[in-house]
Amino acid sequence: MAESGRVVTYRELDEQSNRLAHLFRSAGLRPGDHIAFMLENHPLFLAVAWAAHRSGLYYTAISSRLKTEELAYIVDNCEAQVFISSAALADVAASVTDLTPRVKLRLMLDGTAPGFEPYESAVAARPATPVEDECQGADMLYSSGTTGRPKGVKPALSAVPLDTPGPLLQLIQFLFAPSADSVYLSTAPLYHAAPLRYSMSFQRLGATIVVMERFDPEQALALIERHRVTHSQWVPTMFIKMLKLPDETRARYDLSSLACAIHAAAPCPVPVKERMIDWWGPIVHEYYAGTEGNGFLYVGSKDWLEHKGTVGRPLLGVVHICDEEGNELPPREHGTVYFSDGPQFVYHGDEAKTMSSRDPLGRGWTTLGDIGYVDEEGFLYLTDRRSYMIICGGVNVYPQEAENVLSVHPKVADVAVFGVPDEELGEQVKAVVQPASMDMAGPELEAELIEYCQAHLAVYKCPRSVDFRDGLPRHPTGKLYKRLLRDEYWPATPSS
Repeated sequence: MAESGRVVTYRELDEQSNRLAHLFRSAGLRPGDHIAFMLENHPLFLAVAWAAHRSGLYYTAISSRLKTEELAYIVDNCEAQVFISSAALADVAASVTDLTPRVKLRLMLDGTAPGFEPYESAVAARPATPVEDECQGADMLYSSGTTGRPKGVKPALSAVPLDTPGPLLQLIQFLFAPSADSVYLSTAPLYHAAPLRYSMSFQRLGATIVVMERFDPEQALALIERHRVTHSQWVPTMFIKMLKLPDETRARYDLSSLACAIHAAAPCPVPVKERMIDWWGPIVHEYYAGTEGNGFLYVGSKDWLEHKGTVGRPLLGVVHICDEEGNELPPREHGTVYFSDGPQFVYHGDEAKTMSSRDPLGRGWTTLGDIGYVDEEGFLYLTDRRSYMIICGGVNVYPQEAENVLSVHPKVADVAVFGVPDEELGEQVKAVVQPASMDMAGPELEAELIEYCQAHLAVYKCPRSVDFRDGLPRHPTGKLYKRLLRDEYWPATPSS
């Protein structure tokens, strides 16, 4: 652990995860059942994940920044029978007890709260050896969509032996060549798909994982030097923050051990990536993939410099660019990005959303909703976000949640929430509000609405600013033309 220095050995990881796996079995959980956990970047975060994984369970890692309503929805929706949290998050964790009746066992690390058993005493007497029916489970993480609430991305369980390598591990080995001697720096919250999956994949190979409790640009550089980090993963906003450090600060640290800097999760501005390659050399790797796992594109520094702005070519799945009717388009024509020949997925409990991710001609191709084009060599370029999805510092923000909260405020007649350009974060959350009376419009109402939203949602999901209009563009059927609003805030870009 970067700040505390706490070390979790492989023996401790193995024994802790085995003890918890036995507790899951004693609670009646069998392969295919579900647990959820909400933890900060805790020393035992990965032990909890491994306990579920080696028990053949689905496990949902939940953002530690959520409020009561959001947390209760996910814990209940994923049908978790066990919920694990920590004393650092006790207030919000305990607030969902009455709202999550499916949960039959609640555990808390580092303390306790009403309705929770102390984790340490609950697992202490359990065997440190594997459960007899050990097999691989899978994460079921929640991916924000374009309509409705977030939904769990549910893969099929393979039920294969624990040491069977999956597609992601094989891709990591092929692209980045980690080994038991590697040191992987995890810079982001572990509840996100990439930090969780990459940390567990590197652990499969015996590598050391250095986990930052929270990101700090200079500390990240210091950790690379101190631990002789070989592999790392970033989002573009982290690059921006490191590049803004004074030259003498950036030059202070020995980064010579770093062989691989991987980034994803959000578009990286071309000038930022150019500067990172100038600074770190041709060790910067980019991939494009989603929580859904239906495809994986990759580009290294050399190819990127020859195709600036690309997110790569497919290594898993085949990319198709299609128009609204599902017809495949030629190179450099913009359309929806679909994947074929990749892993399938469903959105848990939402057949309509699952079907909306399939191509209209019934070929079984799947999409994340992104718009882009391919060049003649098959490199993909993204030209739009998922429909109105806001990507703020590499974190997906679903605007409908803020719209739902603000729409019930007594002084709000109509509201639209979307992303606007932000130099450091990529995008920030903006609300455009039609007040009940334009006489109310002004800084006081803006502050009131932001505070109101933050009382119901995690701060990062809430608007940082509010503009006022005497009406929003809507079709007579009630459909909001959010694109017309959003385009006012975004500079025009060339079509290719």
